[in-house]
Amino acid sequence: MMDRHFDDELKDLNTELLKMASLAEEAIVKAVEALQTQDQELAREVLEGDNKIDAMENEIEEKAIDLLARRQPWAADLRFVTTGMKINTEIERIADLACNIAQRALELMDAPLVKPLVDIPKLADIARHMVKEAIDAFVNKDEAKAKKVILSDPKANALKNSIADELIDEYIARDTKLSAKALPLILVARHLERICDHATNIAEDVIYMVRAKLVKHKKLNDK
Repeated sequence: MMDRHFDDELKDLNTELLKMASLAEEAIVKAVEALQTQDQELAREVLEGDNKIDAMENEIEEKAIDLLARRQPWAADLRFVTTGMKINTEIERIADLACNIAQRALELMDAPLVKPLVDIPKLADIARHMVKEAIDAFVNKDEAKAKKVILSDPKANALKNSIADELIDEYIARDTKLSAKALPLILVARHLERICDHATNIAEDVIYMVRAKLVKHKKLNDK
């Protein structure tokens, strides 16, 4: 009976993390859409929704600490709970970065964008997909999927660099007056790339959870 209750508590923790991750993914989509369409109301919706995600982070952390204190899990169950706590923090930071994108969108509301957005939405799609796949890897204890997330990170980094280089070389360098419009877009690319980094962190934590082996700061071939 006690084991069944403990399993139910672990499933509840899993469910709450899924809900929080879903809200974070939605915030990414809305923030980039607000930037593309210059929708002030949508950008503010992202900012206002952050309070709910912050509250969920606190609740999940409290539940995880309570589980550790009452159940004193070991081996795989201990790794699951501690990994859940780490992922909880990563998701909250992802949501914060979505808010940063919404803030940049608000900064650019008063005038047309310096250029049509092509690569930023592509980078946003990569970021959202990496977050989703990393969370799926956690839920399903899927090491192979976690590794795919990690292997996607260089592509995100390269696209972020390409976006920054174009905005600097083609716009800021040619006309410094465009800096006020171009710099927020460079920051958006940076925020999205950081979201990808957090997804990578989640994937690395999943591999630790599954294999009981730390893989951070190592080449994937060494993992």
